[in-house]
Amino acid sequence: MGLSNVGAALRTRLPELGERMAERIRAEVESYADDSLTPFASLRESCADNADLLLGRFADGAEPDVKAAQQTGRLRAEQGVPLADTLHAYRVGFELFWSEVVDEARRHPEVTDAELVAGSSEIWALFGRYAEAVAAAYREASAELALQREARRSALAEALFTGALADRTTPWEAARQLGLPERGPYAVVAASVPDPGQEPLPGIEAALRRSGVASVWRLLPDEQIGLVSLGHRDAETVSLRALRRRRARVGVSPRFDSLRDTPQALRFARLALAGLPGDGPGLTRFDDSPLAMLVAAAPAEASRLVEVSLGPLLALPEAERARLLQTLGHWFASGGVAAGAAERLFVHPNTVRYRLRRIEELTGRALTDPIALADLGAALYALRLLPS
Repeated sequence: MGLSNVGAALRTRLPELGERMAERIRAEVESYADDSLTPFASLRESCADNADLLLGRFADGAEPDVKAAQQTGRLRAEQGVPLADTLHAYRVGFELFWSEVVDEARRHPEVTDAELVAGSSEIWALFGRYAEAVAAAYREASAELALQREARRSALAEALFTGALADRTTPWEAARQLGLPERGPYAVVAASVPDPGQEPLPGIEAALRRSGVASVWRLLPDEQIGLVSLGHRDAETVSLRALRRRRARVGVSPRFDSLRDTPQALRFARLALAGLPGDGPGLTRFDDSPLAMLVAAAPAEASRLVEVSLGPLLALPEAERARLLQTLGHWFASGGVAAGAAERLFVHPNTVRYRLRRIEELTGRALTDPIALADLGAALYALRLLPS
């Protein structure tokens, strides 16, 4: 009965109590000192609401209501106040609230020491309950905000890659929101997805960030694509090293300076990926082999080139066909030197020369003719990239 009178008396001074709690919190909790982060009016209102619920418990015996605590938790998450500071503020507020209860109780002779002891026990039990409600609401709101930020980030990245930014958002504004510098150079990366939903480059954004390289990534059904800033001196070396470590199939675009060129760079990265020979992991840059990129860019035309340039050779029985194609490949790799090709093939140079003459007879193209040589070299490259 005594504490109900104390609660009723304090309720008449609720605005003053809310203000004092807010001032104490602002003085003792660093995050709350910034009015742009937590406006004082918002803090004062939150303190008054929570104090009113506590006073209702003492004055009327009302059941504890954690709605105000939940609202505070969500609001502080939205304001960006750290959870630890939010809980600290709650403790500071409860301490001040209880000191006001004790001070008011001195004016009420009917309040016994036993009631104060019981009230103290109850107030700190309530603090635990309120703190749990604050933390749960804070974490829930934080998770929702994180999903919203990620959705916004994903949408902005998609807009950069496709060139579909809304009229009100410039590429440079998108870059700022994505944590990218407003100026290049940049590069685009495309990596093949081994299985739907599986990242071929797991943890790549965090790994690059630890090395001071900003990037943004999107996971698509068949590939993972990324926009990487190459602004500082070692960014390209660091990025290529991190990409190779993940043992994926990766294509990298040429450098470019304007974010408006991101869609074109993505096309180049995809062409580089398509031009990567074999089926295993590897990394190729568009500029490493322009011929490979040309083949990858026009697969139908490249297939026709193979048919026209190497058709008679491809019609041979499998063993002879493979032997002649292997010899031609090593001859190109040896810079057109028969002895070099022979060393690679573990045969006599005359054997290489015989096979080369056989290729000339079958294709009708002389290996001494630069134009014919270019046709055969391009066709051989296309055959490797487009084995079908």
